[in-house]
Amino acid sequence: QVQLVESGGGLVQAGGSLRLSCAASGRTFSSYSTGWFRQAPGKTRDFVAAITWTGGSTYYADSVKGRFTIARDNAKNTVYLQMNSLEPEDTAVYYCAARSDGGLGPAVVLWDYWGQGTRVTVSS
Repeated sequence: QVQLVESGGGLVQAGGSLRLSCAASGRTFSSYSTGWFRQAPGKTRDFVAAITWTGGSTYYADSVKGRFTIARDNAKNTVYLQMNSLEPEDTAVYYCAARSDGGLGPAVVLWDYWGQGTRVTVSS
């Protein structure tokens, strides 16, 4: 069992930066792939980025590639999402997710555990 708690959301102007954190509990977290998803009002939950349990492989949605960076610190049971050059279109609730099969695929149904989300608002 893995519990996930996101933090770091807030209001930022376009062009600014935020760093989201996902703190995990559960002694096997370091063996899970971890990802970030986002959901804007009235829209589906979309994949943003994912990282393997070793941190050796990452995968990004085209819309954030080059602007967002995912990283993890297994010693701290924490995964981060550094978001730079934010755009109003990045406004959403951001969710942390984990899966035990080692995959990085973007389909929501493949992810086993979810946090409650943290809201990011980017003003123009």
